[in-house]
Amino acid sequence: MISTLSYTKTQSQNLILLGFGFVLGLVLLMSLSMGAFSIPFPQTLAILFDQVGMSLGTFEVQQENVLLQIRMPRVLMAILVGGGLGIAGAALQGMFRNPLVEPGLIGVSSGSALFAVIFMVLVPVTASLAWIKPIGLPLFAFVGGLINVLAVYKLSKSQGRTDAATLILAGVAINALAGALIGLVLFFADDSALRSFTFWSLGDLGGATWSKIPVSLVLIAIPSALLLFNSRQLNALALGEQEAFHMGVNVQGVKLQLLVFSALIVGAGVSMVGMIGFVGLVVPHLIRILFGADHRLVLPGAFLLGAILLNFADLIARIIVIPAEMPIGVITALIGAPFFIWLIFNLNKSKK
Repeated sequence: MISTLSYTKTQSQNLILLGFGFVLGLVLLMSLSMGAFSIPFPQTLAILFDQVGMSLGTFEVQQENVLLQIRMPRVLMAILVGGGLGIAGAALQGMFRNPLVEPGLIGVSSGSALFAVIFMVLVPVTASLAWIKPIGLPLFAFVGGLINVLAVYKLSKSQGRTDAATLILAGVAINALAGALIGLVLFFADDSALRSFTFWSLGDLGGATWSKIPVSLVLIAIPSALLLFNSRQLNALALGEQEAFHMGVNVQGVKLQLLVFSALIVGAGVSMVGMIGFVGLVVPHLIRILFGADHRLVLPGAFLLGAILLNFADLIARIIVIPAEMPIGVITALIGAPFFIWLIFNLNKSKK
């Protein structure tokens, strides 16, 4: 009987993930087709199938160049960054056992931004060392995110337990400190760097290129896959750290893995596309509301839903003010901030 129920639950989880995959495919098709330069759906499909040696119709060379050289790397980057932010947020929420935890809220994003700015402004990269930039920037951002999240974690820990209120206060303090240090670094920047940082800080997928995809795959896709192996440990941690320890979970080791992988994902994402908030908060919470708190579904579901949300936000950013583009961070904030307010309101209401 128990094995039958377990099999049925696994089937349901697979169907949910399959549904997310189908929705992601539809959003990707829309993202590839729509924009300042519109490509009809039949031509979009024809171009895609032509890449695998199948002919579905004719298309123009200009349509092929726009789709393959501009939109395809942008869409793939949105999948990696959006999915990475979603699964990192889900892992951190599970580790801290707090639905209000988000990579930006506890300082990962601001720490990554600080070290990314330090690398861009203060680290000289000559023409002969230009190959360092694609690797050095994400690694600097990873170190910054890891330092910040470790600081917040240590500040919020009391008598072996993590206090939620102290966690949020520590995150606010660390974010404020990182913001001040970013301002100090930018004081030494020239006008070009200031302009670049302004647009970068609002989030921008326009700079996605094929050359950035391999680095993103290594620094985002691999840690995201490794996080999936911690789903059972996160389910045990949901019962409490002592209970998880008695169930055979190496609590401190799992926490360190979650912190390192999440910092690497967020750091790489921030270095690639800038600051994008609320994805790591909204996505895992929606998964839990709709489908429960089993991390075997929450983690992969958060990755897929994060990819859907960021691609959809990017699509809105590209078509809402044609021929210009709205910063994608503005769109995600407009979606996420009301949800965050609603979440706080309902948490307060449930305590009464």
